[in-house]
Amino acid sequence: MKYILFLVCFLFYNIGFGQTTIPNTTLTTLNGKSVKVKDEISKEKITILSFWASWCVPCINELDAINEVYENWQETVDVELIAISTDNARTLKRVRPMINGKGWPYKILLDKNQELKRALNISTIPQTIILKNSKIIYIHSGYSPGIENEFYEIIKENSN
Repeated sequence: MKYILFLVCFLFYNIGFGQTTIPNTTLTTLNGKSVKVKDEISKEKITILSFWASWCVPCINELDAINEVYENWQETVDVELIAISTDNARTLKRVRPMINGKGWPYKILLDKNQELKRALNISTIPQTIILKNSKIIYIHSGYSPGIENEFYEIIKENSN
């Protein structure tokens, strides 16, 4: 009976929460270089993957809010944010000017064909994924003011 209960809980967890690791798809840097996503994710640091697009106001608000506290985060915990643009061919030309105008200190990668987005079954943006040792520890969809504080608490709890 305990075995069956364990199995049911295990299956529910895996079905309900999906993947626990990031698929190793190919993304592009702003300079046009192809990179494997797993090579860009730090093995030692907490890594935040923020899926966004240049046309998505909540995405930009979230990245701006994190930008205001990001330097403090880096001083207290070892964290890195990778902003993954899901812009398509029509809107991709807006990404570089936006990055330059915002001055975001994040690593920027482009998911031009939305392969990573599809592989992770992401249907809405912004989508934020927090990783430790390349394993997914937290997923959040959408933006609400102050969510960066929740992210920071999760980062602090898992940084050791």
